[in-house]
Amino acid sequence: MVISFHCGSRALGHQIGMDYLQILAQASKKYNIPIRDKELVCAPIQSEEGRNYFAAMSAGINCALANRQVIAHLARTAFEKVFPEAKVETLYDISHNTCKIEEHEVNGEKRKLYIHRKGATRAFGPGRKELPKDYMKAGQPVLIGGSMGTYSYILAGTEHGTSKTFGSACHGGGRRMSRKKAKHKWFGEKVIQDLAKKGIIVKAHSYAGVAEEAPGAYKDVREVVDSVHNAGLAVKVVRTRPIGTIKG
Repeated sequence: MVISFHCGSRALGHQIGMDYLQILAQASKKYNIPIRDKELVCAPIQSEEGRNYFAAMSAGINCALANRQVIAHLARTAFEKVFPEAKVETLYDISHNTCKIEEHEVNGEKRKLYIHRKGATRAFGPGRKELPKDYMKAGQPVLIGGSMGTYSYILAGTEHGTSKTFGSACHGGGRRMSRKKAKHKWFGEKVIQDLAKKGIIVKAHSYAGVAEEAPGAYKDVREVVDSVHNAGLAVKVVRTRPIGTIKG
């Protein structure tokens, strides 16, 4: 059995993004940096705005890591109460939507870069010094979640992916419609009933929360994973089927 947590910094990361879109928009003009897209505003990393942005991003990442550690501890405690002989171990904990300093080869030269991954997660291939020794030969685990009603996958990073995408892959199937549209199209109670017929138990705080996470609101995760696998960015290792899901 696999327990997967797909969560972040409890909206802190989103707030950081919204705040710094405005701050860096002003900084782009201040430092005369031409911008083609309002979501790609920026500032020199050694400027006050640049340093503050990276510090805020690091704080958001740390908050998300701490959040998942707490959730994992609570899940482990719950399982041990029901199954006293159970041994619940962490497979891997990796963040998405991040900015980190990493060393990569660019035009034959190794350089330290600030790697932004939005809608993506790190997917290093074998041999990277950042990997734990257990995954040094196999490559970094890549966790790609599906929807409440579909499979989720565990992949492994590759050398090809590391060289072509700075070691990056998607971190989920991805939405094909907004939460607002999903709530207009599906009823939460009906979604729960339909999933129950497939043997999937759903627990949530509200029906609205279930409706916006309806399986139909997401892309076909099989196609997404196949595209990553066939492109050689990461290779398929395990496919898991949901038997229960909790929406916070």
